[in-house]
Amino acid sequence: MLFLLAYIASVVLINYAFSAAPHLDIIWSAWGGLVFILRDMVQTRFGHGAIVAMLAALVLSYVTSDPTIALASATAFAVSECIDWLVFTITKRPLHDRLWISSALSIPLDTFIFFGLIDALTPPVVITALASKFAGVTVVWLIMAWRLRKQTVAG
Repeated sequence: MLFLLAYIASVVLINYAFSAAPHLDIIWSAWGGLVFILRDMVQTRFGHGAIVAMLAALVLSYVTSDPTIALASATAFAVSECIDWLVFTITKRPLHDRLWISSALSIPLDTFIFFGLIDALTPPVVITALASKFAGVTVVWLIMAWRLRKQTVAG
């Protein structure tokens, strides 16, 4: 439940941050990596129920943030979540691989859609966002792969 609440709060807070201080977009773009890590943890625990958490976060974002930011976030997350849903539904690979594959496909699209819609698509922001998101998902992948190997050796 902690990851669920942290995910919703992070989405709302990052959208608010982009609304309140758009000139700090490179800082907020680095924070995006945390949002993707939390999203992966929510998906791991709640499966496709992560979409409900995303919707709650987006409704709260619309109430607390600039509507343009909330709409850009909703659009980017919708595309990202559709890709995640397809990867999780179609592939039969281990969970940690599905997380990385879905992120490899969805992170670039999410990044370009969001920053494109808020007119902040600059190389430093894109590079920071992509690096933080891929670093985060790689850490999650490594932890999950390590746990799987540990269980296999113990079993």
